[in-house]
Amino acid sequence: MGKDSNTILGILAGTAIGATLGILFAPDKGSATRQRIADEAIHTKDKLAERATTLKDSVVSTVSTRKETLDDQIETIVSDASHKADDLINTLEKKLADLKAKNKKLQKTS
Repeated sequence: MGKDSNTILGILAGTAIGATLGILFAPDKGSATRQRIADEAIHTKDKLAERATTLKDSVVSTVSTRKETLDDQIETIVSDASHKADDLINTLEKKLADLKAKNKKLQKTS
């Protein structure tokens, strides 16, 4: 997780703890306090679920983008290697033709 994710999770956790402590120390009936704690827990759970969904979407987007970039890089490398292989084959064919020509001259003079 990145710094932003950790910061947001810390803020959410701090908010939940603070709200819970505030409710516990508030002068209210036990049943009302328990209801407030339950409501705050549900609210915090919903916020965490929303943040998790956002984080998941962000990760999926990043992975998808990086995969496309990697695919493009691999395609470029393969294409470059293919062109270099063609250049090497052409050079070797020229050298072979030169060697064959020299060999023919040597065979005629013997």
